[in-house]
Amino acid sequence: MATNEPITFICLASEFKGEDFLRGAHEAGSHVILVTEEKHRDKAWPWEAINERFFMPDLSRYDDVIHGVSYLARTRHIQRIIAIDDYDVRLAAELREHLRLPGMGSSPARYFRDKLAMRGKAAGSGLPVPSFVPVLNYDHINHFMATVSPPWVLKPRFEAGAVGINKVFQADEVWPLIHQLGDDQSFYLLEQFIPGDVYHVDALVDGGEIIFMRVSKYARPPLTVSHGGGVFVTRLLPPDAEDTQTLTALTRQFLAATGFDCGATHTEFIRAADGRFYFLETASRVGGANIADMVAAGTGINLWREWARLEAAHAQGQPYTLPPVRDDYAGLLICLARQVTPDLSAYQEPEIVWRMNKPYHAGLIVVSASYERVQTLLQQFSERFAQDFLAIGQPKEAQRTT
Repeated sequence: MATNEPITFICLASEFKGEDFLRGAHEAGSHVILVTEEKHRDKAWPWEAINERFFMPDLSRYDDVIHGVSYLARTRHIQRIIAIDDYDVRLAAELREHLRLPGMGSSPARYFRDKLAMRGKAAGSGLPVPSFVPVLNYDHINHFMATVSPPWVLKPRFEAGAVGINKVFQADEVWPLIHQLGDDQSFYLLEQFIPGDVYHVDALVDGGEIIFMRVSKYARPPLTVSHGGGVFVTRLLPPDAEDTQTLTALTRQFLAATGFDCGATHTEFIRAADGRFYFLETASRVGGANIADMVAAGTGINLWREWARLEAAHAQGQPYTLPPVRDDYAGLLICLARQVTPDLSAYQEPEIVWRMNKPYHAGLIVVSASYERVQTLLQQFSERFAQDFLAIGQPKEAQRTT
């Protein structure tokens, strides 16, 4: 039933991000409650879009957060729980289960947070996935290493991106790492490492239907950049490209299998030497590393804001309408910088539409009606960034600012 009553959002943010979601929810007429950690109290949140704010020592202490939000529910009509960051997905699911609110509960949320669960769901729905084994039964692990050729990667099931991943080449490297994990072994999986080009698919879903989707390709795999350094580069692909068409179909197939109903998703695939695309991972949130800014620059669709509008419309029982979409091409490049405040003034090409403003980071977004022009600029800028800014390893000062 449609209603004009303001929708109350609890937005969980264990990291400082999602400012445009908060603005979008506020613009949709919602009552926005931010729940974040004390360490983020002084960050540049869009306070004008936040009706109430609450700070907790640690959002990973689920019972404390459940008690706190339940206390708020005594005097507030909470209708939606939103996980701003990957690390908040499980907590948001637990809160929805506890308060009996709409949205993903604990089991379906694992398809977007638990690397083991998402691989099982992808494989079960017919998507190619790298061979993997949970770090549970030692006989199964030995059989995996005896039958699946190395290298392998030991991955935490609940970390985000490339955090905590170890690449190993033989069994006698694997077992010491596993034993060091102690009682945390079951929170890991072992997977065959497949080299190749990595792609990401960013989408909005309304009522189980994908209403917006863009396919992009990284210049270098994020794992390589994360572990080896370098310039992070990605760009939107032509919608009629064969790779785009294949990844669009695979993403639809996976999201349909999970029953994902409403919100934003970010899914990654790798194209191996055999030409096949293998599912890597997915998330029920907007892509990180300023990918949303790149998508917005090329299409006019701000994924954070539209996700907020979509959630508000669902909660009010009203239809959601996607704004007009542009079909320009955009590219993004970012690197850790040697300088506290990198000087980008020498970069004056008219296609530049965004410049990063973050200590010890350099970044640009370019937009053009020509895919080839974007490709050329990214190649040129990547080489210039390596000379002008690129830090090998993270400066100690930067560690206190990121």
